[in-house]
Amino acid sequence: MKKKLRRGVFITFEGPEGCGKSTHSKLTTDFLRKEGYAVLHTREPGGTEVGDRIRSILLDSKKIEISPLAEMLLFEASRAELIKEVIKPALLKNKVVISDRFSDATLVYQGYAGGVPKKEIYRVESVSIGKIRPDLTIVLDIDVKRGLKRIYLNNRDRIESKELSFHRSVRKGYLDLANRDKKRIKVIRTKGTIEATFREVKSEVMNVIRRHLL
Repeated sequence: MKKKLRRGVFITFEGPEGCGKSTHSKLTTDFLRKEGYAVLHTREPGGTEVGDRIRSILLDSKKIEISPLAEMLLFEASRAELIKEVIKPALLKNKVVISDRFSDATLVYQGYAGGVPKKEIYRVESVSIGKIRPDLTIVLDIDVKRGLKRIYLNNRDRIESKELSFHRSVRKGYLDLANRDKKRIKVIRTKGTIEATFREVKSEVMNVIRRHLL
């Protein structure tokens, strides 16, 4: 039986590299669809033709240097297009939108770890994302070394290949954001099995979904 919401619900998944966010965003999408909800799954950067081309520049271009400021602007350009073409139309149709990363990633990767002043990121985002904000953000927390071990060296993209200190700053950034916004951001420490972690993910997701049921 199809279930209807009073309005669209926007849920994002974040975390350090190797935390399992892609796995759990897809598990959540599949679970909610089986429960009867209309769900759209997307990712950043990407999700549109423009975004996929920007993704290739940001992640696949290992032989070129891209400054944190340029990275930030490219991510925001991809995000603006994703909101216009995908996220906003789905939310207006009262769907659940699940995104593998969103604006918190830019604050953490280019801000906390990259050194771009956060006030500058917020200023650009006032244009790129407008009033679109997640209803729930799941941060899957994992020890940096353990997370990176999950990604084979020869399969790492340009950002995954950055130095260990960078990734430690990323994790610290996520935990700091979560501490500042406890109502929206829920930190879930990855467990020994995917199933154990997903039980916690599912609980947080359903707490939000139930508030918006018709």
